[in-house]
Order: sequence, then structure tokens, then C-alpha cells
Amino acid sequence: MAPPEQVDTSENLIREKPYYLPAGGEVELFAAALDARLPVMLKGPTGCGKTRFVEYMAFRFKRPLYTVACHEDLFASDLIGRYLLKNDETVWMDGPLTRAVRIGAICYLDEIVEARKDTTVVIHPLSDDRRLLSIDKKGETLKAHPDFLLVISFNPGYQSVLKDLKQSTRQRFISIDFDYPTAQKETDIVSHEGGVAPETARQLVALAHKIRRIREQGLTEGASTRLLIYAAQLTRRGVPAREACRAAICRSLTDDRHLQETMNDLIDDLF
Repeated sequence: MAPPEQVDTSENLIREKPYYLPAGGEVELFAAALDARLPVMLKGPTGCGKTRFVEYMAFRFKRPLYTVACHEDLFASDLIGRYLLKNDETVWMDGPLTRAVRIGAICYLDEIVEARKDTTVVIHPLSDDRRLLSIDKKGETLKAHPDFLLVISFNPGYQSVLKDLKQSTRQRFISIDFDYPTAQKETDIVSHEGGVAPETARQLVALAHKIRRIREQGLTEGASTRLLIYAAQLTRRGVPAREACRAAICRSLTDDRHLQETMNDLIDDLF
């Protein structure tokens, strides 16, 4: 049986500084958690900047970053690793969580509530003072590297009886709340990331604020900053602003005809 494949500790370093505008004290809080080796939970709506924030902090502290998009078919072996055949040999291949534990990286489990419940259990020994990862298939228990940090995120707006984060998991993390940026910061972000003039960005942000206020009519979530950037990028490439907003925002948010008509009216008013 071949030995485990060596991991390049620089393979997941972020080389260019991500564009991120701090909203409050989240940078300082995350830095303190990193120093204290405390696992971090990010809570907030879809597309409000949680992933970009983790990338920004990984760059700032020069830590490799392993990001896992959680889903209902995510098994523990997808995180920990598995044996594979390679050149007629059985070789152990570390999963992203194991790699992060070994080399002292940040492991970011995005939308943790989407993962199978029996999968999330494997992070429990890593998210308390033991900082251990059990690899049952190898009969090995890893002590986490001193620089290892576990970060999870979820969207409280999608909580349900079936998709909620158990207290046994929640109470192992410090929590940082995220929301959409202030109007001025969101304008700066959309202008920078979308490559459009500040005035166009301001119109898109104004549209988003109006859409976010109609959630009580049945809209599951408001227009995210991410969708505003998509609309800006289409506009920059010559798509008329109204059609860009309908394609990137209106039709992406809902299939409900009544809600689409309401949003189309808002788009027509602003553009």
C-alpha cells in the first residue's frame, strides 16, 4: 500500500487580495477567533458576502483555504478522504477537511445545513478543545495543526424543521452575523465588481432595497448583492439595464408571475 500523497501547503493560498469592504467589527472578531483557535459560524442571507469575507481573511493571514459547498449527497468521506486505485496501488487521498487539518489551513463549509446530518457529526471533535479528526478507514486520529481553523456558514432565512443547525453543532462556534451592506458600501461594491459607473450602481442598489421590502408578499429572499453585480456586468456589456435586471434579478429570484410583475414595475420606475 502506497503512503499518503504529499500535500503542497501553498496549493490553496489566495494570491490576489479579494475586494471586501468591512461592515463593522467582523474583521477584528474573526482575527481574534483565529488567534484563539475558535471555530467560526457565519450567518446571513444568500449573496451578502460571507464567502468573499472568508477569502479576504485567508488572504490577510496568508492561510490556505479549502472551501466545500455542502449538499445533501455530501458524505463524510468527501470531507475526510478515501482509498483510490492509482498505478495498480491502493493510495489514500486526503479530503479537503483532512488536508486543512494537516497543514493548518482554513476549512470553510459553506451552507452547512445542506449536508447530511451524519456527515456534520465528524466536525464535532474538531470544533471543541480536542481539535481532533478521526479517520476511521485508516484507524488514525489527527491532532489539528495549530493554525487550522474551521469555518461554517448558513442562511437562517432557509431554516426549517428538516434543515436547521442542531444546538449540539451551533454551540461549538462563535457566531458572526452578516447582512446586506449599507447603501453606500453596496454601491461601491457593485460599481467596483460590476465595472459600472457609480450612478448605475446606485440605481441597482435602490432597486434591491425596494425588492427587499416586498418579501412579505411571498418572496423567499431579497435581491442579493451578488445578483446586483451580475446585472451590472450584463449592463457593462451592452445589455439594456431593464433587461439586465429582469434576467439577473427578477427571473432569478422567483417564477411567480405576480411577484415578477411587481418587480418589473419597480425596474421600469427606476430605469
